[in-house]
Amino acid sequence: MAVSKTKPVEAIQEAYAAGIRDFGENKVQELMEKAPQLPSDIRWHMIGHLQRNKVKYLVDTVHLIHGVDSMRLLREIEKQAAKVGRVLQVLLQVHIAEEDSKFGFDAEELQEALLSEELAACRHVKVCGLMGMATFTEDEAQVSREFEGLKRLFDRCKSLSLPEHVQLETLSMGMSGDYLLAQKAGSTMVRIGSAIFGARA
Repeated sequence: MAVSKTKPVEAIQEAYAAGIRDFGENKVQELMEKAPQLPSDIRWHMIGHLQRNKVKYLVDTVHLIHGVDSMRLLREIEKQAAKVGRVLQVLLQVHIAEEDSKFGFDAEELQEALLSEELAACRHVKVCGLMGMATFTEDEAQVSREFEGLKRLFDRCKSLSLPEHVQLETLSMGMSGDYLLAQKAGSTMVRIGSAIFGARA
């Protein structure tokens, strides 16, 4: 998935012409401005921290919401998707980094959420998998440990007795600087920005 945040429409068109169809934005307003100017078969991914009051703007456009980091946000997505009669695909964000700045469920909260009656009652949300962001560090051993830990948690959660709209198929981890480590650890989706579009200006 190509991270197109802050990139102009022309750069996205170039990547599209090269065959990319999945693009990620981290600001709702930017995604909404770009989408009408670009081909309709693009699959838009919301990859930033999503505020609940912005969900309603996304529901008609977004293909996958990556950073669902709380049940409160999941409830809002369910509510807004129900209004437009869509089933929205989401990834639950797991906190795997040592940095406090990263959002997400811890392992215990995640399993509680997956097995909760509240999630079972959501009919307009499809949980497709998990995502996590490793610590921003040069220490590749630490990054690998964090990715491997998320893969073990992913496998453990897949073995739970889950509602039918929870199908853990996607494990999203890895960015331009660490995607090879992520793939080695079992990532099925990487988020690549600078390696495709060049360094941020």
